[in-house]
Amino acid sequence: MLLLLNKPHGVICQFSKHDKHPSLAEYIKTPNVYPAGRLDTDSEGLLILTDDGLLQNTISHPLHKKPKTYLVQVEGSPSDGACGHLRKGVMLDDEITLPAEVTIVDEPEWLWPRTPAIRHRLNVPTHWLQITLTEGRNRQVRRMTAAVGLPTLRLIRTHIGQYSLWVNDELLNNGQFVTIDATPAPPSLTRRSTPDELKARYAKKRPVKPAAAHPKKGSDKPARANAESPLSADPRLMNDRQLYSPGRKTGKPSKPGKPRK
Repeated sequence: MLLLLNKPHGVICQFSKHDKHPSLAEYIKTPNVYPAGRLDTDSEGLLILTDDGLLQNTISHPLHKKPKTYLVQVEGSPSDGACGHLRKGVMLDDEITLPAEVTIVDEPEWLWPRTPAIRHRLNVPTHWLQITLTEGRNRQVRRMTAAVGLPTLRLIRTHIGQYSLWVNDELLNNGQFVTIDATPAPPSLTRRSTPDELKARYAKKRPVKPAAAHPKKGSDKPARANAESPLSADPRLMNDRQLYSPGRKTGKPSKPGKPRK
């Protein structure tokens, strides 16, 4: 299965209940699907959900370098130098980000109102940037714009690879989801097993093999001596006759004894 959700601002990217924020469970009622990648609680826009572990990994893992496009409202006026710095890469955590596509755009006409609304400062202008990344570090877009002196006020993800907020040329409303593929993924080791699958898997208990009473044939481990058998029955031990028999070869030359006085 594959679903697309236009995640609202303030919704945490998990299905379990949260004390402070609404979760995905309030918007998605389809069972056994999970987000392919994350979207910050204070960010909005496209979120992909699937029950296919392989697809989930393909979409979210940085090694696949799936392009992700964001509309970013920043505080201040982006200069050519700041945009050029974002395109080439900025230093985050002692590592330069990969090159990005950065374009100054007008405020979108299709933009929905955000709750709560953005607080504007009268003396500080705001602008919109379209940024496309091929990696996904923690809060990367916000940290990149802050590094060039352009704090992010609002962030909306519009595209992930071939998927976007527009389905059949119609924009998904904020909080709306659409099912792209309703076919459940086959069970596999790469997908989380559902509770029903776990019950079916462990319904039949494996038979327990009884412990062997005797050593297996061909085993070189000798039988252990017990109270009913003499010590000489254990081939690891030497009986008295072997130990004290005259003429026993020890592998060492005998020393001549001292003559008695």
